[in-house]
Amino acid sequence: MTYKASWDNATKIITGAITVLFLAIILGSFIDGGSSGPGPYFMAVMIVAIYAVCYVFRPVHYILTKDKLIIHRPLNNVSLGRNKIASVELLDDEMLKWTFRTFGVGGLFGYFGKFANSKLGSMTWYATRRKKTVLIKTIDGKNIIVTPDETEDFVNQFVVRHSMHP
Repeated sequence: MTYKASWDNATKIITGAITVLFLAIILGSFIDGGSSGPGPYFMAVMIVAIYAVCYVFRPVHYILTKDKLIIHRPLNNVSLGRNKIASVELLDDEMLKWTFRTFGVGGLFGYFGKFANSKLGSMTWYATRRKKTVLIKTIDGKNIIVTPDETEDFVNQFVVRHSMHP
């Protein structure tokens, strides 16, 4: 079953603002007559590269099968075998308070990468919003955060399939 991963308002605003900012920086560096040489081109390439990397590693949707969870991204899907998952649960928003990014993206096309807080420790996020989150705990102690639109159905479907296929 496929679960959409819609953006929250913060993701929409941050993505829109950064897109406009990046375009303004690129255009401004070429419009400004004082800049010559490779500088503006190098800056444009770097900005486009940052934007592209964020775009291709963003979570698009989640696919739950009887054997695995697939986190679909434009480049390099993440696949997690059902037999590697210890538990799946809805998270209360309080559990994610004071979460900080240790190496990842915090708003441009979503929230993905490495995050941490004092309650859950280290986490890997494949999220498009900061509320209505699902925590997946793996058998090797990793915490993964996903944000399917239908969180309760996602958890229920996973639990049903997980218990039916030991």
